[in-house]
Amino acid sequence: MAAPIRLVKGFLTVGGWTLASRVVGFVRDMMIAANLGTGPVAQAFIVAFTLPNLFRRFFAEGAFNTAFVPMFAKRLEAGEDAHRFAEDAFSGLGFTVLLLTAVATVAMPGLVLLQAGGFAGDERFDIAVVFGRICFPYILFISLTALLSGLLNAGGRFIAAAAAPVLMNVVFIIAMWLADRAGWPMGLTLAWATPVAGIAQLAVVWVAAARMGFAVRPRRPRLTPELRQLLAVAAPAVLAGGVVQVNLLVGRQVASFFDNAIGWLYNADRLYQLPLGVVGIAIGVVLLPELARRLKAGDEGGGQHSFSRATEFGLFLTLPAAVALVVIAEPLVSVLFERGAFTAADTPPTALSLAIYGAGLPAFVLHKVLQPLFFAREDTRRPFRYALNSMIVNAAVAIGLAPVIGFSAAAWGTTIAGWSMVAQLWWGSRDMGRAAAPDARLAARLPRIALASAVMGAVLWIGARWLDPALHMPGTRYAALAALVVAGMAVYAVAAFATGAFRPADLKAGLRRGG
Repeated sequence: MAAPIRLVKGFLTVGGWTLASRVVGFVRDMMIAANLGTGPVAQAFIVAFTLPNLFRRFFAEGAFNTAFVPMFAKRLEAGEDAHRFAEDAFSGLGFTVLLLTAVATVAMPGLVLLQAGGFAGDERFDIAVVFGRICFPYILFISLTALLSGLLNAGGRFIAAAAAPVLMNVVFIIAMWLADRAGWPMGLTLAWATPVAGIAQLAVVWVAAARMGFAVRPRRPRLTPELRQLLAVAAPAVLAGGVVQVNLLVGRQVASFFDNAIGWLYNADRLYQLPLGVVGIAIGVVLLPELARRLKAGDEGGGQHSFSRATEFGLFLTLPAAVALVVIAEPLVSVLFERGAFTAADTPPTALSLAIYGAGLPAFVLHKVLQPLFFAREDTRRPFRYALNSMIVNAAVAIGLAPVIGFSAAAWGTTIAGWSMVAQLWWGSRDMGRAAAPDARLAARLPRIALASAVMGAVLWIGARWLDPALHMPGTRYAALAALVVAGMAVYAVAAFATGAFRPADLKAGLRRGG
């Protein structure tokens, strides 16, 4: 019974803190949109801020959240010297990223053009280079944070790692408040807040790791046999992460050739990242170490239970969210973003982007469920191959359709590539035995979840039209959107219960039976 309890508690802990982070982060993004709009400074900051995050996902999350976590978890379970292994990995990653930071500082003009070739020859380029050199050291702090977060997750300590991003967003909010009070340049203030936020996050997870008994300290980097094994497993995962980032680069390159499109796509991305982060990250962070433990113990039945419940949990929450993002994209963007420098003219293109991203939301969550099936077996080569195929799909759609449909081709490329990745992961997992097969309960629940989501979508569509005047009136728009969202949630809950998509006793019964 302990393992299912740990899995569900892990989902709820990580999901809850991620929800807090995403809500505070969304407040941050609304403030950025209100202060900078979608103009040159906003676009320059978005490019500068995403540069270290791009490389962070390439190095830290791509390698260490897929290769490091299972290897560390196995050593921890077996009573081996996990502390020494963690320190060697910490030192090796820190040294590599420090070198990368030095090179990137010098090569920043080229890195800006790599992300946004459309900036060449206008004011956005010079601003982005300055901001980029200030922001990039963030990668050092956040990469080490990612490694320590993986260490904590492998040890079943989810709170600090999940809570650290809340602190990052709080730092940004305080920085914007100070800039507004003191008259500092808002874009420059946000750039300097970026490395400060990274230091704060690293401090939180380091203290938590020390309390867990893993006070990881830097040592002279050395290529031990364990690190060679880590690199052998991580290399394809790094490349797979790199492919994902190439997809983002392609989209941003396409957007940089359309006025204000980078801002539209960024704001739409931040809104759909709210449900994706709450559900997808919670599943990915908790499921990977749980599957690694079960497979090491030869528990195929337990692995199937974990996989099926993660899929059910993920789709139960993300299918209705996806429907809502598609059906009420315009009211969401109008009410949440339309203020200050973000004008009514920015709402329709941002809403279009949000609806397209929303159609891909279930795919992005299913990535988080399916990929651990491979990573828990230290199989990172096939996901890399699948990611490479998806990159080709993304580039073909984004670049091929841009002359025809404009900036929205970048969003369509992301969504279509996401579904192609799911198809490949599912096909590749068929030879993994019982642990990768949906159980009877999952097979029965999925069509019911889809039906309940469709009912909710119809109600939202009718409600949005009925409330349209109130949704665009300054004095009532917040209350109208809240009423619409609450009504949608209530209808979905009733429809889910009526169709049998969910039963209130499921959670308690699952914990009592262990499956």
